[in-house]
Amino acid sequence: MLQSELIRIIEQTAPLSLMAEWDHSGVQVASARAEIGHLAVCLDPAPEQLRAAVDAGADMVLTHHPLTLRPVWTSELNGYTDALSILYRHDVPLYASHTTLDANPLGPSAWLPDELGLSDRVILEKTGSFTAPDGSLAEGGFGCAGSLPSPLSLAELCARMRAWLPLDRMCAVPRLIGDPERVIRRVAICTGSGSSLLEEAVAAGADLFITGDMKYHDALALASRHDERSPNFCPTAILDVGHFSLEEEMTRRFAAFLEKKLDGVTVTFLPGRDPFLPMTFLSEVPEVLS
Repeated sequence: MLQSELIRIIEQTAPLSLMAEWDHSGVQVASARAEIGHLAVCLDPAPEQLRAAVDAGADMVLTHHPLTLRPVWTSELNGYTDALSILYRHDVPLYASHTTLDANPLGPSAWLPDELGLSDRVILEKTGSFTAPDGSLAEGGFGCAGSLPSPLSLAELCARMRAWLPLDRMCAVPRLIGDPERVIRRVAICTGSGSSLLEEAVAAGADLFITGDMKYHDALALASRHDERSPNFCPTAILDVGHFSLEEEMTRRFAAFLEKKLDGVTVTFLPGRDPFLPMTFLSEVPEVLS
């Protein structure tokens, strides 16, 4: 398949019109290679992933995260220059679908809302519009909130998520800010780093906001608002599952989708690994963590 046609198909699901202004989705490393017969897909353009792609025989790599979000000097040897060296030596183009994929509520970024069967969905932060598969104009944006088919306890919801997440490759110790006994009826979800959308999740009526990269002081501020006597009372709890877990599964599902769409092209998903390892100082793990 022509490289240009392959990129066109990628952008049907990850349209550049949805890219955040601070992002750098699209072609990361260009190549004059016209025909693509083997596409490798992974979350991060880390050197070890790019080497694995080349070893697998890939002649193009698609990642979720960009190689860089800002210009970088190549005046010293590091992971960035190592990645460039691998790609240039093997004449392998690199393309990234970052916020362009995150912001499509009809694409793989909606995998967890789909699995949970959320209804009455709303986008937390609208970023633009795009052409939906049926040809209509649709709104895109980051995160969504929706209602569960029936109420669940936090333990029941986590048990369901356990079946879908790459537990063997992630830091499988989520962090909760809120009441672990609360009944969950409405859920907000944002893959990756979505803590900045807390107020949007609250406004959407979410009992629980599932996301990653929650900062300490933001968590402290939220915990203080869980007191009903607070003038800024907020009942929404946050389940911080880390940056890796939801996006790794999203990327795997994007690869599976492309495998069906790309005639004559081999698609290989390269599993990644969370850089954070689960550890505990405790000799016995509390029930809330088990």
